[in-house]
Amino acid sequence: MIKCLVIEDDDLMQGMLKEALIENGISVTLAETGDQGWTLFQEEIFDLVITDFKLPGMDGLTILEHIKSKSPEAMVILITGYGTIEGAVKAMKLGAFDYLTKPFLSEELIHLVQKALEFQNLRLENKRLKKELLNKYSVENIIGKSKPMQDVFRLMEVVAPSPTTVLIQGESGTGKERVAEAIHQLSDRKNKPLIKVSCAALPENLLESELFGHEKGAFTNAIKRKLGRFEMAHQGSLFLDDVDDMHPGIQVKLLRVLQERELVRVGGTETISVDVRLITATKTDLKLKIEDGSFREDLYYRLNVVPILLPPLKERVDDIPLLIQHFTDKFCARCGKNLTFSESAMTLLMNYHWPGNIRELENTIERLVTVSQKGNIDISDLPENFRNKPHWKPQSIKSAVAEAEAYHIQKVLKMTNGHKKQAAEILGITPKTLWVKLKELGLSEN
Repeated sequence: MIKCLVIEDDDLMQGMLKEALIENGISVTLAETGDQGWTLFQEEIFDLVITDFKLPGMDGLTILEHIKSKSPEAMVILITGYGTIEGAVKAMKLGAFDYLTKPFLSEELIHLVQKALEFQNLRLENKRLKKELLNKYSVENIIGKSKPMQDVFRLMEVVAPSPTTVLIQGESGTGKERVAEAIHQLSDRKNKPLIKVSCAALPENLLESELFGHEKGAFTNAIKRKLGRFEMAHQGSLFLDDVDDMHPGIQVKLLRVLQERELVRVGGTETISVDVRLITATKTDLKLKIEDGSFREDLYYRLNVVPILLPPLKERVDDIPLLIQHFTDKFCARCGKNLTFSESAMTLLMNYHWPGNIRELENTIERLVTVSQKGNIDISDLPENFRNKPHWKPQSIKSAVAEAEAYHIQKVLKMTNGHKKQAAEILGITPKTLWVKLKELGLSEN
């Protein structure tokens, strides 16, 4: 049953609201003051809140602000007298669904309540559709509908079940570690450890000990035996990031482990067998490192059994709206907000060259969600470097946006059974704008 919280101090109005709502199958909880209403809202889950604007203590506007801070998607209807219409308009800007001006008929109340509940249901369905869209184009939390990423997904799924060594190549921030995690999770080793090591973070002597372990007394401060990452990853997977930064001396020892499937700890004599699936990543082309003598060619061929090339974000522009939606949902859930992006802001984000790739995009969305004080993010809300620096503009941007728009509009129209007014409301545009888009995108109007 639908649950409604009514906050009203006038006995006559309170009785009329309660009677009208109950007659229409809605459960009613009453509060006579703003403070009492806010306490009840924190203790229970309500589908709808109806509150008078003028109340003893905490007024309706303050209640609205409190409710929206706790539950941004809560549906709130305000009741106002003629003299407080200006305040009700302000409440609409703060997120109220609508307001009723006294005096009003019970039929008007029920019509508005039904409209609010329908809107809430459509909004929840729209959120479900967006989640479905993300799930359709994701593998183990890696998102991408572009052809390069779809190719990566297929290769990941093919190679994951085997113990074959994989080399992931991509710019900084493209998600190499995520791909390594996905390959491990898709493999039959997923219940065993995935151990990660950054080859760029440690000097040669520490990296050797980190990878292969050491015996007590092997060097100064080696006060006890230490297992290396290879041993820790036994029967699981080992991910070596930034393998292009590995010192030549370590390369020789790594090559031996790959060839023999066994190792000797630093300062030890015992030969230890290891069963490890090795996944490595590089931010540079290892062939260039071979040419300048900083990387062993024989090791390269051992690592490069199955290469996976991750494209930079500027080469997968049609993935950007999906990624923005994913990160927006993630950080809105954390901050208790509900935000959307204007079409112009989305276009600017898609045109940006993203030198930091997905990592930069995620950080940007987190910043925007954190500092935003309104429901819609526009160009003026974007950081200055997005608005003032030259942007990379691929030829496919128009078709990419059109494809994403067409897919989403068709989904929403299907959800509303072709009802264009409801669809336009969900999409956040006017019915006229929807009609124009249908014509531009070549979609049926029937």
